[in-house]
Amino acid sequence: MVEATSPKQAAGYAAAKLVKTGMKLGLGTGTTVAFFLQALAERIKQEGLEVVGVATSVQTAELARTLGIPISDLDHYPALDLVIDGADEVDSKFRLIKGGGGALLREKIVAAASAQVAIIIGSGKRVARLGTTFLLPVEVIPFGHVTTRESVAKIGNCTPYIRTTEEGEPFVTDNGNYIFDCRFADGIANPEQLHADLSQIPGVAEVGLFLNLCDMVIEGQDDGQAVTLIR
Repeated sequence: MVEATSPKQAAGYAAAKLVKTGMKLGLGTGTTVAFFLQALAERIKQEGLEVVGVATSVQTAELARTLGIPISDLDHYPALDLVIDGADEVDSKFRLIKGGGGALLREKIVAAASAQVAIIIGSGKRVARLGTTFLLPVEVIPFGHVTTRESVAKIGNCTPYIRTTEEGEPFVTDNGNYIFDCRFADGIANPEQLHADLSQIPGVAEVGLFLNLCDMVIEGQDDGQAVTLIR
């Protein structure tokens, strides 16, 4: 395997070393995960590693197939051994904000189905308080989304923005839903309460707060090395 030249590469390459033959893997979404998939594909080719992956997005499934990584789904493999995924923010209690790539709903389903979740990040993702460097994604059903937005805005002094494409149209997830990216002026003081409150709003499909779902964080460094933190 070639040496990592960026923090994201370092994290992805380090995560690939966790995989053992016979594992059922959850494959996350995002640029850091792409480096993991490349490293995993190399191990499959060179070592004859036998694994099967469950992808959290159409994009990841397509990339995995291109790289020669076998892909299935949760219907066939409802219990996974290990999930490798990225995050937009990680705090000291291993709580996460995810959903920058728009796959938060599937990512949370896959994470909940796994015995272990390893989060891979580059530099600048660890924060003292969630919501201070990244907006919180909330996936919502298109029907009545304007009304849903008004309800979301009443929670925790939130300012929600509908995510749009470069053409100015609403971004649509693989599930056919929209995403509100939510700003909190002082960050998120109580992630557990916020998650509970947002989840109660009719029309909200999923919240990008991942609580009690991360077992390990692998943080890539500028020198091409990686640091592993265990919960």
